[in-house]
Amino acid sequence: MHVHSLAFKNFRRLKDARIDFAHDLTIFVGANNSGKTSATHAIELFLSGGKDKFTIHDFSAGCWADFENFPAEGAADAKVEFPVISLDVWISVDEDNLYRVVDLLPRAAWEGSLVGLRIEFSAKDAAQTLANFRAKAAEAARFAKTKEKDGQDYKPWPRNMRDYLSRELKTEYGLRYFILDEAQLKAEAAEAAYTPKEIIGDAERSGHTVINSLIKVDFLSAQRHLSDGNAQARTEDLSKRLSRFYTRNKKQREDDHNALRALMLSEDQLTKHFADVFSDTFKSLRKLGYPGLANPTLEIRAALKLERLMGDQQAKVHYLLEEATAEVEALALPDSYNGLGFKNLIYMGVELLDLHSAWSTTEEGEEDKRQPIHLIFIEEPEAHMHAQLQQAFVRKLTDLIPPTGDNGYATQFVITTHSPHILYERGFQPIRYFRRSPETGAKQSSAVFNLSVFYDQNEPDRDFLQRYMKLTHCDLFFADAAILVEGNVERLVLPLMIAQGAKKLSAAYLSILEVGGAFAYRFRKLIEFLGLPTLIVTDLDSVRPTSPKKEEEAAAGDGAAAEVAQAAEDAEEEDDDDEGQDAEGEKRPKPRSKCPACTPGAITANQTLLQWLPGKLLVDELLAASLDDRRQAPTADGGAHVMVTYQCPVSATWGTDTLELKSRTLEEAFAYENLAWCQKKEHHEVGLRWAKSPTMSLEELAAKIHKRVKGESFKKTNFALGLLASSDPGWVVPAYIQQGLDWLTMHVAISDDRIEIAAAKVEPAPDATLNAMEVAE
Repeated sequence: MHVHSLAFKNFRRLKDARIDFAHDLTIFVGANNSGKTSATHAIELFLSGGKDKFTIHDFSAGCWADFENFPAEGAADAKVEFPVISLDVWISVDEDNLYRVVDLLPRAAWEGSLVGLRIEFSAKDAAQTLANFRAKAAEAARFAKTKEKDGQDYKPWPRNMRDYLSRELKTEYGLRYFILDEAQLKAEAAEAAYTPKEIIGDAERSGHTVINSLIKVDFLSAQRHLSDGNAQARTEDLSKRLSRFYTRNKKQREDDHNALRALMLSEDQLTKHFADVFSDTFKSLRKLGYPGLANPTLEIRAALKLERLMGDQQAKVHYLLEEATAEVEALALPDSYNGLGFKNLIYMGVELLDLHSAWSTTEEGEEDKRQPIHLIFIEEPEAHMHAQLQQAFVRKLTDLIPPTGDNGYATQFVITTHSPHILYERGFQPIRYFRRSPETGAKQSSAVFNLSVFYDQNEPDRDFLQRYMKLTHCDLFFADAAILVEGNVERLVLPLMIAQGAKKLSAAYLSILEVGGAFAYRFRKLIEFLGLPTLIVTDLDSVRPTSPKKEEEAAAGDGAAAEVAQAAEDAEEEDDDDEGQDAEGEKRPKPRSKCPACTPGAITANQTLLQWLPGKLLVDELLAASLDDRRQAPTADGGAHVMVTYQCPVSATWGTDTLELKSRTLEEAFAYENLAWCQKKEHHEVGLRWAKSPTMSLEELAAKIHKRVKGESFKKTNFALGLLASSDPGWVVPAYIQQGLDWLTMHVAISDDRIEIAAAKVEPAPDATLNAMEVAE
């Protein structure tokens, strides 16, 4: 048995979301405020059965308007419906374990592998809740009339139904439990009416009892400390007082060797006892990679002091630097002398083993009370740990505690993380991606995507994507938007260009991936699956045309033909004899060799432009492509906002000459749009300056720049580093990149106007009003 999936309705950001669980390890990822914490809190609230822990703010923002629409006056309504928060729990069960879920079988003739339970947080009696609200609202209205002259701005509680429930939610709402039928739910999708059967039983077989007899949930939070705070029990306070009395009044007997000998013998016996108790635990920690090479082993030592005999006795963790011998005592250091990373690893290992032991160990005669499913949530395990330790933890986690035990018992782990090192260690299949909707205000919500579905449906590209992401440790799953760039130069200078020409994007979390023009299109399915706004900054990559037949094959976008064309291009470029030749050179240019973008009949060698956007081969067609041709928008079936931008014709001026110039790479575009800046002597490190440029015409200078940039001696990385090293901000962002950044700003950055509008809509919180009333009383 294992938890198959959970479906959320109207809980915070999870207005309508479903999460599929792996049988062993599931990883929650997503940008900040995407709903990961909402999911874990919902599970904790619903499965704990604590209705008093819910607040009005747990309802999705879209429900607030529904609460506020209830009129404060009016006749009794025949049918009243209040917003409901619900969690559907689906459990996968085989035939051998059916006896455990008899209470959840929807009918005697049931056949299937999934049983379901719906937990609803809903109004106990909707009509009575409305009547109670109207009575309080009428009382508030009478009070307001008597105080019209004194505080006209004051609005007494309750101002509306939401305000009323902010105080009375615990009284008016409760938890209800329903048995779900998978077959009926599928029919419901076909617009067939379906009402699940409510569980109404005694305290022993209530819905809460049923679900808690099947699933035990434990949480290992991100805020981890190796020592707990002192409890406030009265007996402990008495012990501390007696301890202080004993300390103040004891005789100073440090030289009493009999007392010290007794303490030493007690410490030795306790230390041996601890070694025996923790032996299995320390062996299990080795599965997590501790201790590794040159890491000290652990030992628990008793720490007894004469002055603390009436107080708390403590055992200290020590790190053994050397093993003890018959002649020499072991060298050891207290736990405070070890690094935070290993402390965190050790703590998590011990805590997980303790949680597993508490679930798996039962008293004699109570074996049937053990839940068959143990769900453990681990929040941000990467705290204080370097990359290799993070990977070791997630790699060895299921070795520490095997997911499948005997007799049908199972342990499932759920990790929430912001670490790409943890994420890509396990591949796509465990990933559940939380994506924020683009709406703002009350419409904001999140959806959850199962990357195992993407893995199964995209076999051609999935292995490439997994290898790429594991090697680069990119943060695509945590970003607000992605920018795919041509190469290392763009990756280095793009943050500088964002700071120069699109400052609002600096507040967004952008993932800049260096993928090249030949491979960017292979990210298409993943980006569309995630719905991530993406800007592709690529090069025109103009080359001399091939035969008409080959052009037609490349234009058709056939994958095999495209790969053949790309391989041919690479081979041609390796033996490009045109390098270093003047315009009047004697050698005849070869097909598919690099050429200026203005060359008649030039085609592109960029597979992204051929196979994704705008899907054209001729350079002239690419330059004439409209903005709509270079963009795509999501559809009802999914997808993402994507735009591709590449070099476009620009008007350049040098001296008295003005020409429209076409570039094929970033370096050319930058040079043409910053001619005066690049030709300054102090900017020679950029590599685009010619000493004799003042005597050249614009046409000659442009030809020289093109020749240098495409030559093998031109170091593109030096161009990027030279630009980064320059302290003169007098250059401008190339027009095609600026256009792309402006587009991305519209989809990602929050404008000042939106911030002002949001601030204007903020109203006093009900809790603040309540506190003010209590103070007045």
